[in-house]
Amino acid sequence: MKKIIYRKFNTDILSYFLTSLIIMGLIVWTIQAVNYFDYVIEDGHGLSVYFFFTFFNLPKLIHRILPFIFFISLFYMILSYETKNELSIIWTNGISKIKFANNIIVLSLFLMFFQIIFGTIFSPLSQNKARNFLKESNISFFSSLIKEKKFINISKGLTIFINKIEDDGTYSEIFLDDKLDTLKTIYAKTGYIIYDENTKLFKLLEGKIINNEKTKINIFDFDEINYDLNKISSKTITVPKLQEIDSISLIGCFNNSFKINITSLDCSNPQYDEILQELLKRFFKPIYIPVLAIMCCMLLVLSKNNTKFYIFKNLLFLSIFFVLVLSETSLRFSTESNLSLSMYLILPFIIFFSVYFIFYQLTKNA
Repeated sequence: MKKIIYRKFNTDILSYFLTSLIIMGLIVWTIQAVNYFDYVIEDGHGLSVYFFFTFFNLPKLIHRILPFIFFISLFYMILSYETKNELSIIWTNGISKIKFANNIIVLSLFLMFFQIIFGTIFSPLSQNKARNFLKESNISFFSSLIKEKKFINISKGLTIFINKIEDDGTYSEIFLDDKLDTLKTIYAKTGYIIYDENTKLFKLLEGKIINNEKTKINIFDFDEINYDLNKISSKTITVPKLQEIDSISLIGCFNNSFKINITSLDCSNPQYDEILQELLKRFFKPIYIPVLAIMCCMLLVLSKNNTKFYIFKNLLFLSIFFVLVLSETSLRFSTESNLSLSMYLILPFIIFFSVYFIFYQLTKNA
C-alpha cells in the first residue's frame, strides 16, 4: 500500500511538473523567438536560419526554468493533496511525514542529476548548434538586407547603396564602399547576384572602381566584374559564448592554467571568473533542487484546519522564492573572492540540513 501511495504521488507530481515545464517553456520560447526575429530584420538571415536558431535555444530555456517549475509544481501538488484531504489518508495508512518527505527528496535528487546532465551536455550542445546555423549563413542574408535608396552596412567594412531594385531582381545604380581588403569605391550601372552551391558572386556591369591608395587615387572603368560574396559575413556574433562551449573544453581550459585555446575559447586569465561561474552553474547550482524540495515539505507541518496555515503557507512560498532568487544572485558574486566562493558552496547545504532538522523536530511524532 505504501509503495502504491508513493508511486501515485510521484506520478502526479511528475505529470504536473512535465506539463508545466513544456507549457511554460513554449511560452518563454515564443517570447524570446520574437526578440530573435532581429536576426532576420536587421542582420538579414533567412527564415530557415531563424527557425533553427530559435529551436535549438529551447533546451537552454528548459534548463533555466526547470528549478522554478519544480518548486511551483511541488508546492501546488502538496497543497492540492492537503485540500482534498489526501494527505490525511496517507498519514492514516501508516506513512510518517518524515518518510513522505524523504520520498520527495529522493525524487528531487533524480531531477538534480537530470539537471546536471542536461546542463552539462545537451544545453551547450544545442546552443552551439544554434550558433553554427548563424555561422554557416553568411550569404543567404545578403539579398534580404538590400533596400532601395538606403545605405546599408552589410558587414564590418562594407557599405552598399542601390538606387533601384528591378522587377526581375536585378539592381540599378549600385555603389559599394569597400574597406574589407583595400579602400575602394565601386560604382556599377546594373548588377545581379549569382548564388548557388558553388558560386556566390555579385556580378557588376558597366561601372568604375576608385582605389584610394596612400598617396594617389586610381580610377578604372570596367564592363563586367565579379564581386566575391564569400568574404562577406554577417554582423551577427558567430564566436561561441561560454554557455555554448562544451563542458569538457571548459574543464580542460580550467585545468591547464589558461594556456591553451580549445574550440575558439580564449583560456586567458580575464576569463577565469566567467569560466568558473559557468562550471558552477552547470555542475553545482542544481543542488538547490533538493533544497527547494525540503522547503516545500514544510507544508506538511500544519494541516489546512490550523488557523495559522494560510499565513504560514504564504510566508513559506515567499521564503522558497527568496532562496530561488538567492541561488541566481549568489552565483554572480561567487568568484569575487575565496570567501565568497566558499560561502556559495556551503550555503545550500546549510539551508538544506537546517530546514531538514527543523522539519524532523516538528514532525518526528507525526
